[in-house]
Amino acid sequence: MLYPSIDSLMQRLDSKYTLVTVAAKRARQLQMHNDTTIQRPVSHKLVGCALEEINSEQLTYTHVPSKDENEER
Repeated sequence: MLYPSIDSLMQRLDSKYTLVTVAAKRARQLQMHNDTTIQRPVSHKLVGCALEEINSEQLTYTHVPSKDENEER
């Protein structure tokens, strides 16, 4: 069984695309610095650790509008 579940992760972020992007960026940070905020992660892989951080709300995401989005408004 997948931990954390996709349902619990989707309650934290607005889309699956955002989830994948945030988890991938955090996994790269973990690869370089190995500074996980989870005491005892269930997953031994970096993407899994990133997903656990998102699920525990220790990792958050804030949408910043791009230059193109500002011009459309």
